Amino acid sequence: MDKQTVIFKDLGIIEYKAAWDQQEELLQENVRIKSAMRNEQEVVVNGHSSLASEFPTSNHKPQTTNYFLLCEHPPVYTLGKSGKKEHVLMSDDELAENNIAFFNTNRGGDITFHGLQQIVGYPILDLEKYATDIGRYLRNLEEVIILTIAEYGIRGERSKGETGVWIDAGIPGKERKICAIGVRCSRWITMHGFALNVNTDLGYFNNIIPCGIQNKQVTSIERELGQAVDYAETKEKVKRNFEKVFDSVLN
Repeated sequence: MDKQTVIFKDLGIIEYKAAWDQQEELLQENVRIKSAMRNEQEVVVNGHSSLASEFPTSNHKPQTTNYFLLCEHPPVYTLGKSGKKEHVLMSDDELAENNIAFFNTNRGGDITFHGLQQIVGYPILDLEKYATDIGRYLRNLEEVIILTIAEYGIRGERSKGETGVWIDAGIPGKERKICAIGVRCSRWITMHGFALNVNTDLGYFNNIIPCGIQNKQVTSIERELGQAVDYAETKEKVKRNFEKVFDSVLN
């Protein structure tokens, strides 16, 4: 089977809302294409259209486009659909005083932080071109990160019942999360994604209950190694491992 083509975009440092708007635009564009193609197929199947020669079977796949966006955000807390605002331990005034933005989002998950020197990945994928299984998709995102941090000698793990990538997940009191994951899916088109702490200022996590999980730490590649790493190099590792796990080519 041919590899899927995925358009890659490096958005650089971008405000959270601007990146969210770009994701929504790409998702809705793909949803519109799917709806139009399926409507045409229904007509063909019912034998009422000259389009039958173009779409000879009902198995024709919509011509959607896959994207993979990478970026950094200025300091922002984002709350998922299952989250609780009380997991933000700062008042609105305190957030404003510290120049930290806040957004309620339509992704899954609870509260998390995005900031500089954190790799945020937003895949806009048509899972009908991969596998229509959200659980498998989440495990694949985790695998991208597990492979990436392994290149630094860091052993990433999954924690039962908790999405994301952890270190020492099975050792009570030592569990620490290095990558948060939260997604949305509409008509099998994905958006939102993952946030990998590279040289991130982890102090911001002290103002929230990360992912709504009490008594567990947050970490970064820098903290685990005891030194900062080349951020651009880490992005290239993420891109390469994304291509490997999703059997795709980034263009």
